Amino acid sequence: MNFLEERIVKDGVVKEGNVLKVDSFLNHQMDIGLLDQMGAEFKRRFADKPINKILTIEASGIGIACVAAQHFNVPVVFAKKSQSINLDGDMYVAEVESFTHKCINHVIVGQKFLTPDDHVLIIDDFLANGCALQGLIQIVQSAGATVEGIGIAIEKGFQSGGRIIRNLGYQLESLAIVDGMNAETGEIRFREQPVSTNGSLPDGEVCRSSTLD
Repeated sequence: MNFLEERIVKDGVVKEGNVLKVDSFLNHQMDIGLLDQMGAEFKRRFADKPINKILTIEASGIGIACVAAQHFNVPVVFAKKSQSINLDGDMYVAEVESFTHKCINHVIVGQKFLTPDDHVLIIDDFLANGCALQGLIQIVQSAGATVEGIGIAIEKGFQSGGRIIRNLGYQLESLAIVDGMNAETGEIRFREQPVSTNGSLPDGEVCRSSTLD
């Protein structure tokens, strides 16, 4: 069990509707030491990539992306979910459906912050149905930039997002993959992730169970 899985078991809360609450350490209150470990692990997994920019989406991905960026020594760009008076110039826009909030957002990135010369690592806290990632990928493609990889803190492996993104051919690295949860018992099943040379998961995934107190 890796460091993030251990923390999920210790402080995560499983709710009805396949909801995993990690707001005490990841996406409301943030444990910066844990985020630093995550950033170091993303750097290890994408060490061979010429990454010069990290892209995320507001709001929960920003903290993880910023701490990770220290390990890559690159800037962070975050896609905004609403137009504001602070945004000026031409924009890249993608439509994204939020699994958490059950709504449609138009995510926006200023064109001056993404160029064809950029080699981008996309980072986010959760991966469920993959809509947010597909929106960010669309923005990178619109800029003529290159998606070098995608780093996710927690992937819900029982939903389609991970499969969709991997089938598109991207190196997707999720630090914890949850294959099942039980709100009544607190049981959570993590997927074993031996990593191959290209960063993809091999066939024959293995699950293990833990119980959240």
